Amino acid sequence: MHTTQEIKEVKNYVHPHGAPHKGKILMVASSPAVSKQTGWPIGFWAAELTHPLQVFQEAGYEITIASTAGGKIVMDGYSDPTDESGYSAHDVVSLGYMQQGWFNDLLDHTLKLNDVNAQEYDALFLVGGQAPMYTFKDNDTLARLFTTFYESGKPSAAVCHATTLLLDAKKSDGQLLVKDKTWTGFADAEEDFADQAVGMKIQPYRIETAARQLADTTFKVAAPFSAYAIADGNLITGQQQNSGAAAARLVVEQLTQ
Repeated sequence: MHTTQEIKEVKNYVHPHGAPHKGKILMVASSPAVSKQTGWPIGFWAAELTHPLQVFQEAGYEITIASTAGGKIVMDGYSDPTDESGYSAHDVVSLGYMQQGWFNDLLDHTLKLNDVNAQEYDALFLVGGQAPMYTFKDNDTLARLFTTFYESGKPSAAVCHATTLLLDAKKSDGQLLVKDKTWTGFADAEEDFADQAVGMKIQPYRIETAARQLADTTFKVAAPFSAYAIADGNLITGQQQNSGAAAARLVVEQLTQ
C-alpha cells in the first residue's frame, strides 16, 4: 500500500545582519550581593540572560540591561560555563557571548533602575539568579517599573527566582498583580535538588511555597528543570534557568502579533 508522507515545514524569522532594530527590550538583572544563607557572592544566572538575549536579537530587538544598583553585574558562579564546578559547562550560548567585548561592556555598564524611562521600551524581562531573592524581594522601585509595563499592556516577563517580585508586586488599584493570574517560578522540587547538590539550604525562602499561600492566584510548575513558560495575558513567567528562551519567545510572539 502506498502511503503519503506528511510534509512539515518550519519557518521562523531571523533578523538580517545590519538591519534596523524593530524596537527595544529592557532586561533587568540583579546587582551583586552576598547570600546570607551560604556566604557566597551571588548575582544573575548567566543562561537566564544570554538565552533570552539570543531570542530577542534574532527577532530584531535592541537590548538594554538595567540592574538594581546600576553599574557592573556578575553571574552566579555555578552559572558560569568556565567555573571549575562544571555545573554549566554545557552552556555554550553563554560561553559564546562571554567572548564578545560588546556583551561584557553591557554587563559592566548597566543602567540604574531609577534612570530607566519605561516609555522607551516595548517589553520588560526580569533575569533570575540567586541574588534576586534578596535584591528583587520587596523592591518597590522594581515593582513599580514592572507594574508600569504590565498596565501599559506591554509584555512583562520574569523567570526563575526573579518571580519573587510577583509575590508582593501590586497593581495601581492595590491588588496583587498576580490576582486571578496563572504563573510559574522556581519549584520546591528544584530547590530540593539544588540544596542536595551543594549539601546545604541555599535560599532564605521558597517561591513556590510562598506563592501557594496567596489567595486568588494559580501557581503551576512542570517537571523539574523542564523548559516551561506561561503567558497569561501580557504577564509572562518562566520556571527556571532552562525556561528563559521559552519565556522570551512568548514575549516576541506578543510583540509581533
